[in-house]
Amino acid sequence: MKFFIDTADVAEIREAASWGLVDGVTTNPSLMAKTGRPYHDVLREICEIVDGPISAEVVATEAALMIEEGEKLARIHKNIVVKCPLIVEGLKATRALSKRGIRVNVTLIFTPLQALAAAKCGASFLSPFVGRLDDIGEDGFQVVEQMMQILSNYDYPAEVLVASVRSPVHLLRAAEVGADVATVPFAVLKQILHHPLTDLGLDRFLADWRKTNQKI
Repeated sequence: MKFFIDTADVAEIREAASWGLVDGVTTNPSLMAKTGRPYHDVLREICEIVDGPISAEVVATEAALMIEEGEKLARIHKNIVVKCPLIVEGLKATRALSKRGIRVNVTLIFTPLQALAAAKCGASFLSPFVGRLDDIGEDGFQVVEQMMQILSNYDYPAEVLVASVRSPVHLLRAAEVGADVATVPFAVLKQILHHPLTDLGLDRFLADWRKTNQKI
């Protein structure tokens, strides 16, 4: 499973990339707004750090403008993947952009049939928001499992990118169901690497080693 980091904070991306765990990056208008920096400048810097898919979202809501924005974003770097929302206009834009060789990540997916529609329109990535489904009392991973089953029935090249990951448990479930990608906030990525028994075990190993007065 590929790990993407869900942030526009360049410092977080640089740090996580140094761990060897980052295969790509997802951003959205909310994350970009937090940086207080020009959109294109942030994207260019991210592309210099991570050699993998970098999702950048359009902000228009009409297909023609989405296509125009998508083409501008795609010209920034070969790794840019244009994010379009799962609305009718977004599907129109997805179809047009994908026909032009531009990869599209269709975002804000909440049902398996929305995912199927996006796949039919040529999406490269399908982003179900599991955390937001959990928030309203639905099982986000049931939707992911149904999406995986539907895609396995047919010959769509789309990858399932689990989004709105809120905890290590979400990441674990994404791996268990065989999702292609999970996009994870920096805080969650840090959480999965720490366990008190790991820290305790290391402390004991080092304490025992110091008693030998040896060097490697």
